[in-house]
Amino acid sequence: MTAPTIALGAVTDQPLDLAAHEAAVADPRAGAVVSFQGVVRDHDHGRAVTSLEYEGHPSAERILREVAAEVAADPEVYAVAVSHRIGALAIGDAALVAAVSTAHRAAAFAACARLVDEVKARLPIWKHQVFADGTEEWVNCP
Repeated sequence: MTAPTIALGAVTDQPLDLAAHEAAVADPRAGAVVSFQGVVRDHDHGRAVTSLEYEGHPSAERILREVAAEVAADPEVYAVAVSHRIGALAIGDAALVAAVSTAHRAAAFAACARLVDEVKARLPIWKHQVFADGTEEWVNCP
């Protein structure tokens, strides 16, 4: 049996490419590749968002890779790819991209959901959003 792969694991200020993440987890044994793309929306809790910026702690990429390794350690997972963007993003830009390959769809959906949930829970990246009314807030900021 081939060991699971962490195909991608990056925190970057460059645009994220969902297709590249899906290609990175391609495996001839895989009957399922499940991916997720979290995009910047134009609203939050009923308020119009005009701009958004993510800031990351220097440990963010290490933690992202740790989370990816934990998901990749699942014996049903063949490969994992995950990246989070930092810096200024526009409405519609991808902020988080993830892909997982497994033999079967149920395992792929479960692993991808676990990957995204753990990244959102543990990654030290904070979101600064500005609203149409001129107010602003930091989200996930300790």
